[in-house]
Amino acid sequence: MGTLVVSRLVIVLCLCLCLGSQLIQCTVTYDRKAIMINGQRRILFSGSIHYPRSTPNMWEDLIQKAKDGGLDVIETYVFWNVHEPSPGNYNFEGRYDLVRFIKSVQRAGLYAHLRIGPYVCAEWNFGGFPVWLKYVPGISFRTDNEPFKRAMQSFTEKIVGLMKSEKLFESQGGPIILSQIENEYGAQSKQLGSVGYNYVTWAAKMAVEMGTGVPWVMCKEDDAPDPVINTCNGFYCDTFTPNKPYKPTMWTEAWSGWFSEFGGPNHQRPVQDLAYAVARFIQKGGSFINYYMVHLWSDQATKVWSSKRASQLSFNSLLSSVNVFQAHLFSSEHGDCAAFLSNYDTKSSARVMFNNMHYNLPPWSISILPDCRNVVFNTAKVGVQTSQMEMLPTSAGMFSWESYNEDISSIDDSSTFTTQGLLEQINVTRDASDYLWYITRVDIGSSESFLHGGEHPTLIVQSTGHAVHVFINGQLSGSAFGTRQYRRFTYTGKVNLHAGTNRIALLSVAVGLPVSSPSLHLLF
Repeated sequence: MGTLVVSRLVIVLCLCLCLGSQLIQCTVTYDRKAIMINGQRRILFSGSIHYPRSTPNMWEDLIQKAKDGGLDVIETYVFWNVHEPSPGNYNFEGRYDLVRFIKSVQRAGLYAHLRIGPYVCAEWNFGGFPVWLKYVPGISFRTDNEPFKRAMQSFTEKIVGLMKSEKLFESQGGPIILSQIENEYGAQSKQLGSVGYNYVTWAAKMAVEMGTGVPWVMCKEDDAPDPVINTCNGFYCDTFTPNKPYKPTMWTEAWSGWFSEFGGPNHQRPVQDLAYAVARFIQKGGSFINYYMVHLWSDQATKVWSSKRASQLSFNSLLSSVNVFQAHLFSSEHGDCAAFLSNYDTKSSARVMFNNMHYNLPPWSISILPDCRNVVFNTAKVGVQTSQMEMLPTSAGMFSWESYNEDISSIDDSSTFTTQGLLEQINVTRDASDYLWYITRVDIGSSESFLHGGEHPTLIVQSTGHAVHVFINGQLSGSAFGTRQYRRFTYTGKVNLHAGTNRIALLSVAVGLPVSSPSLHLLF
């Protein structure tokens, strides 16, 4: 498939919106320096808030805190599995009310970046794919496969159509200035070769032809076809350059930390290092930064975002400047001047002369001089208030607990069936439940030696799920679980059986599916 033709200044389809009696023309474009909103280049600071990860009553407060911290844009993925739990049946209620979330962003006076995917990863169940997708005949995920492309296009059209009907794209007067198709596909595309490239080309063409009036991006996809912008995700993106000289340098995921694994340590990134990475990205010509995530680290956010406020005077100069190699000096034809003074040494401070003045630079830091003279911000001197959660013993009287015992003997026949052997859990539940009971009965003769002082039998259960709980005649006998590194685990334990019929029940637990794999459709 051919790529779309693009000029050095890409003008995305623009629409007009009639508000009352006033006709307002809204445009979103880009050139090599920045996203341009109504013809004005913008350095944009963004932050990720995923609407299903909080309740609707929390959204406005989270968005306002982001705005108070200095953000311009709220970014969110769109989660296919919660919106289309079964083919053709859609859910946009409660915490899945995407329209309400985007309108909350608009009421706060912020822009939105809608990352449709529809594969999103996001440390989210099955990477955002609905499990029913795996059972579509002939399907192969995220490749040049017609069943997958039909399903992907159908969902993408559903989301774009919903946003258009509510006039939520900036071209309609709404807050959405960017959309994303696919997600971190670059490595898989290279692995698949021509079929991967064909799929990327198809996805880009499909998205652009929907006529949203705003630019589309692909993150971590070096082959993103024009006019789609390829962007960077990572801890540092200062060495990243887009695949065409007329595209802006964008950082769609500035990782503020790392996810925690069950039973593992909490990973924390020093806020000073994040501030340094962002400043270095800007001084190298970056113009869009999205903190990933925001509502999970609000204690640190305000101080980091203050780098934007502190250096705001320099941005107009930077966006219309020529980068002169002397520290990083930016100037405009109007005489404005801004400078970034950098010390890349991780251990030693530096005293430097710039503009006939001395400046002290701490190790691994950048100072911002919006007037080329006065330091208003240094990344190593970010003050931050942090709170560490700690588990401590407490009085049980502080809490009111209730327990519920499930009587598995009361399970109706419609939810049970008999088969030979053990079936794979997800193939049975289709992810409608995290739990599946495996129940069998064993008849024990009265002459068995373990009933007369001998050693009790040993039950061995091998699993690739997350956990298993073993019940013998209605009593918990033991449990076992795996880890992210070692999914396979084995339960081994003695069991207390009696003469006659014994009931062995295994409660298998699968609390989430893999988020990434070149062959997600082959899992289970």
